[in-house]
Amino acid sequence: MPDIRSLPVPEGLEGERLDAALARLFGLSRTRAAELVAEGLVRVDGTPAYKSQRLVTGSELEVELPPPPAPVELVPEHVEGMGIVYDDDDIVVVDKPVGVAAHPSPGWNGTTVIGGLAAAGFRISTSGAAERQGVVHRLDVGTTGLMVVAKSERAYTLLKLAFKERTVDKVYGALVQGHPDPSRGTVDAPIDRHPSSDWKWAVVAGGRESVTHYETVEAFRAATLLDIHLETGRTHQIRVHMSALRHPCVGDLTYGADPVLAQRLGLTRQWLHAQTLAFDHPSTGERVTFTSPPPPDLAQALEILREEG
Repeated sequence: MPDIRSLPVPEGLEGERLDAALARLFGLSRTRAAELVAEGLVRVDGTPAYKSQRLVTGSELEVELPPPPAPVELVPEHVEGMGIVYDDDDIVVVDKPVGVAAHPSPGWNGTTVIGGLAAAGFRISTSGAAERQGVVHRLDVGTTGLMVVAKSERAYTLLKLAFKERTVDKVYGALVQGHPDPSRGTVDAPIDRHPSSDWKWAVVAGGRESVTHYETVEAFRAATLLDIHLETGRTHQIRVHMSALRHPCVGDLTYGADPVLAQRLGLTRQWLHAQTLAFDHPSTGERVTFTSPPPPDLAQALEILREEG
């Protein structure tokens, strides 16, 4: 039985492209939204639509949504190099290596933090979607560092609330190109999906509130090492905000980094590491803080810069 949705175009989507509006309204990717339009499953005021059509407030939007895809299966699999920083009855804090996703997702065939914990015999919370049980926050595949995973149902609920209320302190180390001016500051710029790329994000008017605080730790000839405190936790937030400042993370070719500098430093991914994680323990209420030093590839890049003077 098809799921047919009908609704008037709200004022906030006046002038928006149809595929972008569908993505926002129904939680779809831009690619999937465009596919629905191409398949003739979208009408505007009763007329078949096209993906680049600009919407008008009050127009009637009718969408036939196909059944959701089958859930992604969790496969226990050993994760080479994933460290266990802390473990008790409520939580496990891991040091995630590069090339590992937080949890399974469509199109991802690599290892995951959740699969690695399952393979190691860890019992985790059953809260959340089946493929991401226990996950209360995520790191990009190409970003290393600290993640906390809930083992008890109480921990899952309280940690999700803590992230929502912004009582969790997340500090990242980021090596960025050039020298931000001022040397410390705040980027308060909304983020949403990139207007022309389904797999990138961008600073977009009307996007979700996104706030990043940064301060200089060490300056080099070609780059600057920053401590970055996240007030919000949007997808690719640091990478997008640093790129918007014209100081992309070194090695982040997706968001405009110089490939020559990355090659010189031996980097095959963005220099971005979740180095500090602090929150109130869900059982004791005590403030706990965990730290992680940069992994070898990132540490080596710093040494090369220091040797250059």
